[in-house]
Amino acid sequence: MSGIRNAMTIDVEDYFQVSAFAPYISRDEWDNIPCRVERNVDLILGLLDDANSKATFFALGWIVERHPHVARRIVENGHELASHGYGHQRASDLSPEEFRLDVVRAKHILEDAAGLEVKGYRAPSFSISGRNRWALEVLAETGHTYSSSIYPVRHDHYGAPEAPRHPHWPNGEDGILELPPTTVPMFGRNLPAAGGGYFRLMPYGVSRWLLEQVNRREHAPCMFYFHPWEVDPDQPRPHGLNARTRFRHYVNLQHMQGKLARLLKDFSWGRVDETFLNTVHTH
Repeated sequence: MSGIRNAMTIDVEDYFQVSAFAPYISRDEWDNIPCRVERNVDLILGLLDDANSKATFFALGWIVERHPHVARRIVENGHELASHGYGHQRASDLSPEEFRLDVVRAKHILEDAAGLEVKGYRAPSFSISGRNRWALEVLAETGHTYSSSIYPVRHDHYGAPEAPRHPHWPNGEDGILELPPTTVPMFGRNLPAAGGGYFRLMPYGVSRWLLEQVNRREHAPCMFYFHPWEVDPDQPRPHGLNARTRFRHYVNLQHMQGKLARLLKDFSWGRVDETFLNTVHTH
């Protein structure tokens, strides 16, 4: 272990809300589907407690509106509550005004439930890039301090491979601070090292090695992420999923809890605000 504290983050959404399932599960059906996120968040809180680690939970307003006690449990356990927007709509699919309404609605719901200020935001599916940089201006105008929404990788659903790999101010230091998920430059591209499906797919030793490169060679903290549904191998399986979506969503779910437990023990983990906002120069 390098001694550097990294940021552990959880995107609080349920399995039926992932963007890849949108063609198969209508938003109109969401309220009729049993929610599994409460049990999964409790499991994650237990894993974090066992490892004496803290984290930031980027929660959907839709979830907290219906289950406010989930937000309260997160805060009561010493973790940071941040925003994942309201309804898991990609920022790239919304107009500036629609985006503003979404993030303001989510911020109010989260702050009312938890009784404290929400500073951070992560766009669903990392859907902010150079094509909709206006979204960062909206976040700053609506009282957010930082974003973790621009993933500097090449992917068919998201990504801005030209974006900086480390904390930066995309619109200047009067704007919002962007904290990208961790990547490692290799073979002429940025390899994703931040978690999610990549963490489930790769052997644990590879993920650990990638994170160690950033801690030891670059002397920088990592930004890791995953979702509550990723510790839930017994989740229902919608019918009709194409092969790519099925593989990406379900690969190695049964091993995720054990791999996370190892990761939490092998590195030092904390909240985003305490890991980055206290160490990056802010104006």
